[in-house]
Amino acid sequence: MNKIRTCVTPEKQFLYGIHQPSYTVSNIRGSKKVEHLGTSADAVDNGLAFDNRHNFPDGSLTISTADRIFEIPNPLPFRGTTFINQEWADASAADSRRFSLPKKEQISLRLILQQAGISSSFISKLPSAVLLALATCSSDPQDLIALAELSCQVERDAAANPVGLFYRRNKNGRRGPIIHDHALFEAVANNPNLPDSYKKVMVVRPGAQGDSEIVGEYHSNKTHVFEYLRRNSYIANGHYAANMADDAIRYSIQELAADDMQGLRHLYYQRTYIRLAEQLGLDLPVEQQDLSPEQLESLRQKIRQAINNNQDIASPATLWGWNFGFDYAPSGYRLHASHQQIHQQYALIPGTVSAYTGDPETSYGELPAFGCGDMVAEVISHYREQYHSDFFADYIGCIRNNRRMDGRKDRDNSLVVWEDEQVMLFVPKAQTSQWELQLMALHDRQGMAVGNILEADPAMRFSLDKGILLAQKILAALGAAMVTSIEYPKRIGRTDEGDQHLLYAFLPRLPESPGAFSEAQLRFINGHYPEDFAAICRQQLATLGADTA
Repeated sequence: MNKIRTCVTPEKQFLYGIHQPSYTVSNIRGSKKVEHLGTSADAVDNGLAFDNRHNFPDGSLTISTADRIFEIPNPLPFRGTTFINQEWADASAADSRRFSLPKKEQISLRLILQQAGISSSFISKLPSAVLLALATCSSDPQDLIALAELSCQVERDAAANPVGLFYRRNKNGRRGPIIHDHALFEAVANNPNLPDSYKKVMVVRPGAQGDSEIVGEYHSNKTHVFEYLRRNSYIANGHYAANMADDAIRYSIQELAADDMQGLRHLYYQRTYIRLAEQLGLDLPVEQQDLSPEQLESLRQKIRQAINNNQDIASPATLWGWNFGFDYAPSGYRLHASHQQIHQQYALIPGTVSAYTGDPETSYGELPAFGCGDMVAEVISHYREQYHSDFFADYIGCIRNNRRMDGRKDRDNSLVVWEDEQVMLFVPKAQTSQWELQLMALHDRQGMAVGNILEADPAMRFSLDKGILLAQKILAALGAAMVTSIEYPKRIGRTDEGDQHLLYAFLPRLPESPGAFSEAQLRFINGHYPEDFAAICRQQLATLGADTA
């Protein structure tokens, strides 16, 4: 068997490579094109002209001092390999300002037009690309109201307040809102600075975005979350979306409180447990009544007992994800989530899917239905075959014993950002996003690894929810505006991978890291040491408010 490619070792020390390149290059260019580039504006150079002759050297080249490159296999091989340029990382270690993004510029076209003596109606004459840029970038509510009015037909009451949209039937007879420019509509409706009254009638109020049924709800005096069924889903058997309600609008992580996170996650736990109980034929609580925390825990324990009695379940894997942040390029490319409103999505994945080879009426057996947590299970199995050791025990040991790659003794060694008895929030040694964070469930009170949310007792669920919130708060404080969050769970009822721990990955998209051919090859380029990013995250954690306590 080929050696498993991971930085985790049974010695509980991370293993990685160092490239110290020196090489020669044969110069086979046959001509030169030396041209003027410009003139120095520095007084000391006294108008010195300079050209591109450096680009046309004579003879072969000897490269003897190229930057040192660290090559770190991801702990989980299916996530590729991270490459860190030492020169960039040393610069980041020396300047913590490199770990933050500038605050968004305050933009108001209305004020610019006002100062220039131009009527505000001029906005309607702008080309669509400029309108789209303004819809995503303006911080002036009046700009955004004007854009909203351009994008769709808004219904108002006697006091001119928006109360809804005007609707009409399409050629198929289906009724829908009158939207003049769909891209502009989406962009302005997802701008946090648009007044809430417009957000409600355009996208937030139940029914504004379609007929998806509300099949769950979490309501307290501090928060309100609806659970929508996405019946025609890209996930077999549908998926669910927990969206903040129209009386608890949350468009930014700064607005998100612990009660909100508890509500979003409660609906995930509740729906998953209820669906599993249905598959197992267990008695369910009263229909159309949310479960209390006590009922939720009682149902979880009944499901675990039924599974321990070898009862099969058709959908043994969870799927959970969260795309936070929305943006549009003026060219019309959507850059991240389908909407800014804070939400989470989840589903259960079937164990198998019927297999076919071309005739859709004749099945040729079954295939395992894909779940990303299965790839973690494969790593555990291969690691055990090769090293006769438990992957996660060694991985946790590597994190605890971490040492810096640059050999510096005067800087932080720790990758851990925050932890309690149940979970650990940390910076992975090989980040697949420049600011990636991960959250790992540790062990339950019996010392068993927690691999999925069915194995998570109330204390574990509380810590998971808190860890997810802290990760998002930290990243937002550094300026991250778009973050993808995913769960890597163990299949429910699987006993052969008892060492598998539940993992969450938080993957920010940074302005100058769009993802290109390197990332498509699973080669992730980084400009800092993970230990320095962990130190910055701990600093941010110390400044967070009481809503994360």
